[in-house]
Amino acid sequence: MAMALSGSGAALADDNTVVTSQEVPITNPESGTAPTVNNTVATSKGGLFTDPEDGHFDMSRWLLEHRGFLPVPIIVTDPAVGYGGGIGLAFFSRPEGSAPTRTRPDGSIAMIAPNIYGIGAMKTEDGTKALGFGGVMHFDNDTWRYRGGVGLVDMNLDFYTNGVLGAAQKIGVNMKGVVSAQQVFRRIGDQDLFLIGSWIFMDIDPRLNLASDRALLTNLDFKQRSSALGLALEYDTRDNPFTPSSGYEASLDTYFYDKAFGSDVTFQSYRAHVFGYWPLAKSVVLGLRADGRMVNGDVPFYRLPYIDLRGIPSVRYQGQRVGMLESEVRWNVTPRWGLVAFTGVGRAWGERTTFDEASNEVSKGVGFRYEIARKLGLHVGVDYAWGPENKTFYIQVGSAWR
Repeated sequence: MAMALSGSGAALADDNTVVTSQEVPITNPESGTAPTVNNTVATSKGGLFTDPEDGHFDMSRWLLEHRGFLPVPIIVTDPAVGYGGGIGLAFFSRPEGSAPTRTRPDGSIAMIAPNIYGIGAMKTEDGTKALGFGGVMHFDNDTWRYRGGVGLVDMNLDFYTNGVLGAAQKIGVNMKGVVSAQQVFRRIGDQDLFLIGSWIFMDIDPRLNLASDRALLTNLDFKQRSSALGLALEYDTRDNPFTPSSGYEASLDTYFYDKAFGSDVTFQSYRAHVFGYWPLAKSVVLGLRADGRMVNGDVPFYRLPYIDLRGIPSVRYQGQRVGMLESEVRWNVTPRWGLVAFTGVGRAWGERTTFDEASNEVSKGVGFRYEIARKLGLHVGVDYAWGPENKTFYIQVGSAWR
């Protein structure tokens, strides 16, 4: 898909009034300037969408001081569903009763991200449509977090039999239903470590687009409900939750689908990933990603892990086991504008394909970024990527890695 969105009140001043403020800098080598968070009132001078420091277009005041929204055009170019579009709206606000920053045990200052609420809708040329809403909230100076969303989907997807059911053949499936993901985070002490409790729920009615494909997908069960409880550990030292320039995000996730939790199927899902960011120079940042996913048990075909890389269609390469490596370099040409280049490799294997028999699938691409909200360190842009079979582009809001 083409939209991606990564995850104190301040007194308001008249747009033409200059108000003194105290700012806490958070280092951001990528932009050459530090995203800042106001402890009192944001310095305001000029227009609502003009940064008083450099005079460039900036949405920081609109989003943080005026509870504004960030419009996100959804341009769908994923070959899995065809071309299409839609619109998303993201609303930002400071967490009630929380400071804009927190002090880590080593004395460094960490930004507490704003609360974000979003809603979006899209439709594509093959009849796929979806409507969703969700949010990310922070409580008690970021001791607790909530992240969740609910979506209504009516999707036409092409699945492939390679790696699971024999020779590669494309099968068109319509999937209609409700999807929900809910997570509660609890910080462990003063550390950058979180214990996460999750509930994943999907009530999906999969139907073949062609009845003749029924013989190819012998494990197709209609009107399936999958429900899981999960536990995870997440370690997050990123300097910025939107467009990081240093630090790590590492997570180990486990999900257990069982009839005791309201599921029609019983299986287990696991994921381990690490995202790392290193400033190579004042305006150059290297990012590396390692991501592994696996499932065990009676897994519906549409819940199998797949290679998730820009330039490769969703669910194109599935298996009981999937591994991915990806790198990205960001070069800030000016304090506002930057260029990115990335490449990745993934491999999917499973019951009928061993790791050695599976092939590497490689993708690569380039893009640009604009820092649209300096006080948040939030960058937006466009990526153009190509894989083994397709070329496509993506609108990015924040980091492309989830």
